[in-house]
Amino acid sequence: MLDANMKQQLGTYLQNIVNPIEITVSVNNSDKSNELLELATEIQALNSDKITLSVNENPQGRAPQMSVGPKGEQARVNFAGIPMGHEFTSLVLALLQAGGHPSKAAQETLEQIKNLDTELNFEVYISLSCHNCPDVVQAINLMAVLNPKVTATMIDGGVFPDEVEQRNVMAVPSLYVNGEHFGQGRMTLDEILNKVDTGASDKQAAALSEKDPYDVLIVGGGPAGAAAAIYAARKGIRTGIVAERFGGQVADTMAIENFISVKATDGPKMVANLEQHVLDYDVDIMKTQRAARIEKKELVEVELENGAVLKSKTIILATGARWREMNVPGEQEYKGKGVAYCPHCDGPLFKGKKTAVIGGGNSGIEAAIDLAGLVEHVTVLEFSDTLRADDVLVKKAKSLPNVTIIKNAMTTEVLGDGERVNGLTYTDRTTDESHTVELAGIFVQIGLVPNSEFLKDAIELTDRGEIVIDQHGRTSMDGVFAAGDVTNVPFKQIIISMGAGATAALGAFDYLIRN
Repeated sequence: MLDANMKQQLGTYLQNIVNPIEITVSVNNSDKSNELLELATEIQALNSDKITLSVNENPQGRAPQMSVGPKGEQARVNFAGIPMGHEFTSLVLALLQAGGHPSKAAQETLEQIKNLDTELNFEVYISLSCHNCPDVVQAINLMAVLNPKVTATMIDGGVFPDEVEQRNVMAVPSLYVNGEHFGQGRMTLDEILNKVDTGASDKQAAALSEKDPYDVLIVGGGPAGAAAAIYAARKGIRTGIVAERFGGQVADTMAIENFISVKATDGPKMVANLEQHVLDYDVDIMKTQRAARIEKKELVEVELENGAVLKSKTIILATGARWREMNVPGEQEYKGKGVAYCPHCDGPLFKGKKTAVIGGGNSGIEAAIDLAGLVEHVTVLEFSDTLRADDVLVKKAKSLPNVTIIKNAMTTEVLGDGERVNGLTYTDRTTDESHTVELAGIFVQIGLVPNSEFLKDAIELTDRGEIVIDQHGRTSMDGVFAAGDVTNVPFKQIIISMGAGATAALGAFDYLIRN
């Protein structure tokens, strides 16, 4: 299962295990069971002094499954399937944490986990190609390690298709708590914790409202917000970031090959590096918080959705953008039930089925190419009479036998049986004829919409909802600056957002010294 290089690296990590742990592998007669047992055997051999391996040949529950826990205790962390691919890191962290190696999570977060007083049985359905899934898996695993009332189980949908069918899982990660659907898509530890910890929101709102005013407060934690925070903090002024999640849209991006000086990376790695760089400075980071209102008084005030009010001499708005939706009948009803926005994450759930991609830009054509290797057929629907994707991508897509590209196609409705998608309708814009396409999944790739709704009537926006800024990043509200994809800059690129964040921070600093 593991090559020599992986064994060497893993062996080094496993030396950090402080207390003995036990791995239990529940097996059946399947090939996957043999693979999982082989993986567990190789892991145990890398630190036989601290790792014990046992095999359960008559499991009452899921098999194949690997359970990890301190030796002598009931294991509370489970991997149903083979935790390789993106989930290999989740397995390594579970081994280390079960063995007493400390987590890097904030101390207040760790204490909040330990103080949970409710029985919580987490189950998360994943695909090994999903880059968002490990965040959820690692979050619930840590909660299970720290609190004896919590259990966590990762379930590979490809290994347990009957469960996926029974629970109608059509997007990953899909999280269940005590048998009930809890959430879907990328979720951070803080988001999950705050949702299960009743009363956490009120406590946070009270604590946030008591914070002293900032010199610069950045709203948003993507590339623009991170760059603004670093530039502001380097000026020695009181700096804070408030964001729903750190990284923003970049966290959902896989291949990044146009960030100058970095030949190739991916979104999660870039986000981790961004956050670490910000943490190197004296910046107050407030996560899992969404802005609801902004108002200019003696200072600029930002009200959060939980009711907290933060005050600052200057504000930098860097709230970014989100996937644009089709806004057709059926889209909301079947979101997560066949309507998806991340082909890389959810594509494996549609293996052997017919799918559609909405949008003929780079993201749409790339999605079609990726899906073509998994699904029975991909239909690309492009509203315009031309494809906006790069020629090399278009040529590749057209060369694939199971990809059909339809231009001048206006999607009009998502069809379903009440439980899941089974088709869509579109109108041929050249003939006005309506057509129906039978399919199981629809991947929407039609661009971005700015996260600026809370600014309406407070700050000047374009007709597309973008914040209007000048060359210094200034907005129409005194003391308020903006940067990144939420603004009216013509090109939405990571490197441009970072530069804009730096510009806004320097503009805010100049405002401070002049006022």
